[in-house]
Amino acid sequence: MKQFSICALSGCCALLLVIQLCHADSKSPKWAATNVKQAGPDYEKQGEYSGIIGEGDESLKYGVQVIALGEGEFEAVGYPGGLPGDGAKLDEKVTVKGESRGGVISFVSEQGRGDLGDEEMTLFDLDGNEVGVLDKVYRKSPTLGKKAPAGATVLFDSDQAEQTVKNFENGRITEDGLLKEGTTSKKKFKDGRLHLEFQLPFMPQARGQARSNSGCYVLGRYEVQILDSFGLEGKDNECGGIYKLGAPSVNMCFPPLAWQTYDIDFQSAQYDKAGNKTANARITVKHNGVIVQDDKEIEEPTPGGTNKDESIAGPLFLQDHSNPVRFRNIWVQEK
Repeated sequence: MKQFSICALSGCCALLLVIQLCHADSKSPKWAATNVKQAGPDYEKQGEYSGIIGEGDESLKYGVQVIALGEGEFEAVGYPGGLPGDGAKLDEKVTVKGESRGGVISFVSEQGRGDLGDEEMTLFDLDGNEVGVLDKVYRKSPTLGKKAPAGATVLFDSDQAEQTVKNFENGRITEDGLLKEGTTSKKKFKDGRLHLEFQLPFMPQARGQARSNSGCYVLGRYEVQILDSFGLEGKDNECGGIYKLGAPSVNMCFPPLAWQTYDIDFQSAQYDKAGNKTANARITVKHNGVIVQDDKEIEEPTPGGTNKDESIAGPLFLQDHSNPVRFRNIWVQEK
């Protein structure tokens, strides 16, 4: 029998403890995967599915969003007409919890059943007849990767991360050149157009405001919420919402780890020479290419920003809410 020293045994115990802690962490609401390799098998099932169900005159485009809830649990939201932003009849959507049946994840509702495969979902009616197959789709924003126009201010470019991170106070970057949350641009603006690309971490155990939370504070004082609200209601405290002031017209949040875009037109509040406010600030937000806030009037700053003085120029502030949200390709075209 081999003999082990006390030091060796201590080392083994320490290693075992680390392994146990890592395993436990993956079940914690605070656990976050920032890339696909870390995400695990549940992430592979999560996503968007789209296709045609029925035949002939009764055929209908249908979309489903499958949300990972951790520990092999899933929820699905079905949309007659297609996915959000692609024809979805939002007032007719159906939300169903998944059930494991013989190794297959099934979603059973009053309308029928959906069985989740590797890259597809098969739908059945109440009698068990197949009515259609939805393929997994990977949507991309039409403005993803959009280059800054001539004369625009490039705040961050991941291809030049070491140089452009200097445009931010307390700017930090990852090993692969992405900007981390919790930073403020040194330059300030009044009116213009902001392009921002962001990636939400995969946090299947977390819920609500604890799930991949950050915020894009335009002018340092008007927060366009950043949150993993994939498949949720689309409230003012979810992605695309102006926090506590206006819900998005449609929830365009893609699954976590997909790159997403905000394209935001902003106009500062107006003041006369005497310092009296004559007009409120206004914001238009495109989330993944779809207008979710249309010339929204903002009566007051959002709490938690860098400043509340609406008469002055303000920076871009990317909030740190203790979740590893990542950013790239950020620029502002001033008006």
